[in-house]
Amino acid sequence: MAEHGGTPTPSDEEQVWSWGAGTDGQLGTAKLQDEHLPKLLSLTSLPSISMLACGGAHVIALTSGGKVMTWGRGNAGQLGHGDILNTCLPKLVSFFDDYVITQATAGWSHSGFVSESGRLFTCGNGSFGQLGHGDNMSLTTPAKVSYFVNNSVKMVACGMRHSLVLLTGNQVYGFGSDKRGQLGVSSDRTKSVNLPCVISGFEDVEVVRISANRDHSAAISANGQLFSWGRGFCGGPDIQTPQCLPSSLSFREVVLGWNHALLLTVDGEVFKLGNTLNKQSEKQQLQVDSCEPLLEKVPDFDGVRVLQIAAGAEHSAAVTESGEVKTWGWGEHGQLGLGNTNDLTNPQLVSLGSVDLRMKEIEVYCGSGFTYAVKRK
Repeated sequence: MAEHGGTPTPSDEEQVWSWGAGTDGQLGTAKLQDEHLPKLLSLTSLPSISMLACGGAHVIALTSGGKVMTWGRGNAGQLGHGDILNTCLPKLVSFFDDYVITQATAGWSHSGFVSESGRLFTCGNGSFGQLGHGDNMSLTTPAKVSYFVNNSVKMVACGMRHSLVLLTGNQVYGFGSDKRGQLGVSSDRTKSVNLPCVISGFEDVEVVRISANRDHSAAISANGQLFSWGRGFCGGPDIQTPQCLPSSLSFREVVLGWNHALLLTVDGEVFKLGNTLNKQSEKQQLQVDSCEPLLEKVPDFDGVRVLQIAAGAEHSAAVTESGEVKTWGWGEHGQLGLGNTNDLTNPQLVSLGSVDLRMKEIEVYCGSGFTYAVKRK
C-alpha cells in the first residue's frame, strides 16, 4: 500500500492465512466476504510479524520491529487510526511511530498495547470504562493510561467490555464492566469501573499470564495453577473473586471464549472448561447442579503434543508438535477452515496447501468467527 512507503518486505519464508467471518475486512483479503477455506494473504503491505491479536472483528499485528498495524472493523476507534472507519487491508498505526510495542490485545471493540518501556495504551469503545482513563469516553487514537505511569506493565488482556493488566511487579488490575464479576473487585453486579483497581487474591501468587474474553477472566501462575473469575461456565454461578481450579495438572497457557476456556498443560495436553457449542452434556449438567467446574480433556490429541492453543468466541484451534493446525467448535462463518459451515465437537485437520511444515514455526489466532495462521522460518 502506498501509505506504507519504506516498509520492509517480509521474509520469503513467512506466510499468513486467514479464514472465517470477513464482512468487516478482518481477514485482510481486501474482500468483504466470509472465507470457508484458508486464504494465503499477499504480504506486500504486511511486514514480518511477531504476533497477532484478533478481537470481535478487528486484528492487531505487531511487526518484528515493534510497529503496529491494524485492520477490520473500526466503528469505535479500535483500530487507532483517528477515525471510525473499517479498513480491509493492514494499515500502520502512525501514533506508535516513536514507540516499540511488544504486546497487544484485541477486545470486542477496544484495543490495548504495551510498549517496550512498560507503558500501556488503549483505544476504542470506552463506554464501560474499559480503556482505564477515568471516564467512559471512546477514543479513536491510542492514549497512554496515566494510572500506570509509575509502574511497568507486562501484559494487557481485553474482554468484551473489560480489561486486565499484569504489572511486572506481579499485581493484576482490572477496569471496565464488572457485571458478572469479571474484574474481581466488586460485589455490585451492575457496577463498572473506569480506573484500574487491583484484584485481590494474588498477594502470594506469581502470575505469569492473563486472559480475558466476553465476561470471563483468567490467570496462570508460575507454578502452573489456573485462576478464573467472572461469568460461570455452562450456566454455573458467577465468580466474584479469583478462584484456583483444584487440579494436579500444571498449566502453561489459558485462552478464553464466550462460553469455554482452553487450557494447555506443560506436557502438551489440552483440556477445556465449558462448551463451544452451548450444548450441555450430562456431565456438564452435573457441573451446573453441583456448582463445581468440570475439567475435560479434549479428544483426538492422545499421544500428540500440542504446542499452542487459541480460542475465538465459540471455536477453538491448536497447533501440534508436527506443525498441524486443528480446529473445532462453531463453524457458521467457515472459521474452522474446512470448506463448510458445519459445527464440530472434535478437532479436525486444516489444510494449508502444499506448504512444507517441517522445522517451521506455526501459530494460530482466533477472533469472533474468524481464524489466522502464521508460518515463520
